[in-house]
Amino acid sequence: MTNEALQRATKLLDGVILADGHNDLPWELRQHGGPNPVEAAASLDLTVRQPALHTDFPKLADGKLGMQFWSVYVPCEFEGHSAVTAVLEQIEVVHQLAERYPDRLRLVTTADEAEAAFADGRIASLLGAEGGHSIAESLGVLRILRRLGVRYMTLTHNFNTTWADSGTDEPAHGGLTEFGRDVVREMNKIGMMVDLSHVAPSTMRAAIEISSVPVIFSHSSCTAVNDHPRNVPDDVLAKLPGNGGVAMITFVPAFVSPKVAAWNDRLEAAMAEAGQEYRNLAQRGAFVKEWDGPAKPAATVEDVVAHVEHAREVAGVDHIGLGGDYDGVASLPEGLEDTSKYPVLFAALLERGWSEDDCAKLAGKNTLRVLREVDGFAR
Repeated sequence: MTNEALQRATKLLDGVILADGHNDLPWELRQHGGPNPVEAAASLDLTVRQPALHTDFPKLADGKLGMQFWSVYVPCEFEGHSAVTAVLEQIEVVHQLAERYPDRLRLVTTADEAEAAFADGRIASLLGAEGGHSIAESLGVLRILRRLGVRYMTLTHNFNTTWADSGTDEPAHGGLTEFGRDVVREMNKIGMMVDLSHVAPSTMRAAIEISSVPVIFSHSSCTAVNDHPRNVPDDVLAKLPGNGGVAMITFVPAFVSPKVAAWNDRLEAAMAEAGQEYRNLAQRGAFVKEWDGPAKPAATVEDVVAHVEHAREVAGVDHIGLGGDYDGVASLPEGLEDTSKYPVLFAALLERGWSEDDCAKLAGKNTLRVLREVDGFAR
């Protein structure tokens, strides 16, 4: 990669909004500061570089990030009322961050507000709820989350909900139950984007069929490039032009690299043999620290480029975006190690002949369009 390409990418991102669909900093701060949102938000000084994090303000400035969907993630181990409590606590973490760093972050809920924040030199901050279990089977809770500023909900996480099938669980509902269909319709009505990352292909297809507005994948890559259950099959990508949605390509090594995916398969088998649950992220992290298996291979920027270009080929350049999943995984590909590295990806695309206009669509124009269309339908 040439310095000229990197300079072009940096200049490009100075002028267009770079929107990321998924960042798990709020949960990472909870791991440091505990469940009290005030203490979590204050647990680390984000104005200085934090080696333990992928995300802090110096890195974000270097990465030219202009708009972030902060994940208000709740692990599947939280159920019922405890899941509702946890998602409310995570929403408050983001509100606390915005209050603590008003010169860096601005909470917004619309595309116009996001553009105004970017023009003022702030990172436009939106909320995304990861895991439909966090509404505890209540459309009332769903509406409350929207009222509190949550702009998308991922229908499942690593396990099925009682109304939707996850991509990493055994099928139980054939995609969506009738209540699951009601959830999608209600999300359309209240202006909450339907996020199909994590869900089974049957759930993806059902949701796209039902949804009257564009859907998103906040952090997924392409099955055809790497056959991982968290990725999106080509037939689903091909539906996005008709639906208007956006697939936000993620950087997670196991999702983008076949070599890393094969290593993860070995890890999952070893955990199963030890009687542990691979989908439980806390158990997985603890197990890896003690596992005497082979060294984990590295993913690369080129792996991510392969997914971005495949998604462009199948879905079209108007239906792709980015969702890095920073601070949601232990490590990222070489060259994309933290949130300072977004220009590296765009430099690689420019070197491969991408136009600046197409890079701008990938960066954020497509995501802003979907946000506007969802708001236009809401009533």
